[in-house]
Amino acid sequence: MAVTKTFEYQTVGRDGKRAKGTIEAANQAAAVQQLRHQGLVPVSVTEGGSLLRREITIPGLGGRTTLKDLAVFARQFATMSASGMSLIRSLGVLEDQAAKASLKKAVGEVRTDIEAGISLSAALGRHPKVFPAIMVAMVRAGETGGFLDSALERIAVTFEKDAALRGKIKAAMTYPVIVLIFTAILVAAVLAFIVPIFEEMFTQFGGELPLPTRILVDASHSLLWSGPLALGVIVGGTLLLRRGLRTKPALRLAFDRLKLRLPVFGPLFTKIAISRFTRNLGTLLGVGVPVMQALEVVGATTGNAVVGEATKELQAAVRDGLPMSTHLGRHPVFPRMVAQMIEVGEESGQISQMLDKVADFYDREVDAAAESLTSAIEPLMVIVMGVAVGGMVLCLYLPMFTVYQNIQG
Repeated sequence: MAVTKTFEYQTVGRDGKRAKGTIEAANQAAAVQQLRHQGLVPVSVTEGGSLLRREITIPGLGGRTTLKDLAVFARQFATMSASGMSLIRSLGVLEDQAAKASLKKAVGEVRTDIEAGISLSAALGRHPKVFPAIMVAMVRAGETGGFLDSALERIAVTFEKDAALRGKIKAAMTYPVIVLIFTAILVAAVLAFIVPIFEEMFTQFGGELPLPTRILVDASHSLLWSGPLALGVIVGGTLLLRRGLRTKPALRLAFDRLKLRLPVFGPLFTKIAISRFTRNLGTLLGVGVPVMQALEVVGATTGNAVVGEATKELQAAVRDGLPMSTHLGRHPVFPRMVAQMIEVGEESGQISQMLDKVADFYDREVDAAAESLTSAIEPLMVIVMGVAVGGMVLCLYLPMFTVYQNIQG
């Protein structure tokens, strides 16, 4: 007998009435199919029975719309569109279902604009902070070609893969960040509480302290002002850098070039940029977006100014009648393999499918590189922490050897 699971669902009927409950099925797809057979439109179907599956929301935090939120939005929108529900009714349901305040507000305004006679893509384009340019372009192509539900489904798949890619990078960077923060807290604690005890003991013994110990004692004395100053410099510098990267294209280009040339992280950043470039370009071309418009959107969504500059040069080459593969093969940021696969796609007329294959390949490469990076960083972080703590202990115990020698003498 097949094992079944309990799924919690929220649905919308053809009359617009919403309902929620539970259903038994072998998997999520089977649960969705059962609900559709009942004439219901599934809005969300999640496995129930586990509190660990529920998201925790902290008041005042988490209001920004994420790729995961947009993927869920697009998939639900595609389901309702395919079932024959009108745009106005679908957007009304999505507005009620939206958990993030920013997304709820934007969907409500989009629905109002559509009621006033504006197209869906134009209404979405009025909210660039919520709906990315690639989503607007794909929706516009879906509206023009009459396959909006398919375009929304592909948007969901693209955002899910992009969110998974970013999650892998965050997971790889979590360990070193935690270790560095813990090391900084440990160093501050030693300077604030341990060093003063040893300093008092050294004063009773008399004599001159070794230079490393004097430096450590001076650092302990200045901790009350140097600690907040260092923290302020780090935070302020980070904020200024982020602002400069947003407002100064030349600084952003130089910074991204430096990122790609880093000895350990550079290859990883390069693979991420190529994965996003090929995934977004393949997705746009796959739904019928014109090549020039697709390249313009992709250049602004790769997240790397070096690839963005290369995309602008690629636009100029395509405008002059050259194939994309010819220009990509000349640009150093794109490996030869990428240009060759795109050339095969151009010759066979399946460039969108070939770009998706390249993106899948680089997704796997990023996954492997992230795991290797984590394995390489772990011993390095242990060494950094050991040097910091061990160096402080050595500085504290250096005067002990001097005292011992005086006693022996």
